Amino acid sequence: MNTTEPDEIRGGIELPATREHIELHTSDGLTLVGELATPVSRPIVATLVTLHPLPTHGGFMDSHVLRKAAGRLPALAGLAVLRFNTRGTSSPHGQSEGEFGDGIAERADVAAAMEFVKVRNLPAPWLVGWSFGTELAIKYGREHPIRGAILLSPPLHRATDAELAAWAGDTRQLVAVIPEHDDYLRPEEARRRFASVPEVRLIAVDGGKHLWVGEHQTRRILDEIVAVTNPSALPLPTRWTGR
Repeated sequence: MNTTEPDEIRGGIELPATREHIELHTSDGLTLVGELATPVSRPIVATLVTLHPLPTHGGFMDSHVLRKAAGRLPALAGLAVLRFNTRGTSSPHGQSEGEFGDGIAERADVAAAMEFVKVRNLPAPWLVGWSFGTELAIKYGREHPIRGAILLSPPLHRATDAELAAWAGDTRQLVAVIPEHDDYLRPEEARRRFASVPEVRLIAVDGGKHLWVGEHQTRRILDEIVAVTNPSALPLPTRWTGR
């Protein structure tokens, strides 16, 4: 990076972090590949356990919002970011063992990630699901000691009405970020579908699309994640001064 002029924070820029290739081990004997990114010289405020979009449609741990969260948020907000490929998923980070389980067998993948969080004593874990990942968060998040779940573009295809309604009365936060132009679930319908969980925080994003393409939408999503997990870090800078 340029050491004399602040660099604009955009695209695939990677700010300083400790990045560790990791393996997760599931209860049914699979090894999943992943990465843990943590702040270099500051304490971890909270931990993001990220759950990627649908692997049969190109989703993986390196999907751009999750990759950019790992590239920026350890330095900008003191967040640890755990990413991994669910079973049968391949990305530039490698191939996880097993086969796609249509959101059922992946219950063990979520459990393996949370066991890693426990063993490593990572603080204040949040599930951050995107698309298919939101289904896993809704279905299995309540089984684990998390602070809450952040749902980016939830399609509500695999998560049943009963599984969603089970979050009602839960003390942990449920935040759903709904794009105005989503391909699957738009704000008006989302309000109806999430009505069974009065405590949910619904955030409708004007102009947003399911894949959150473009720097403006990326920044909006990262802002919403930080607003929930470490609001004292806002506003996130748009240029990096090296401090």
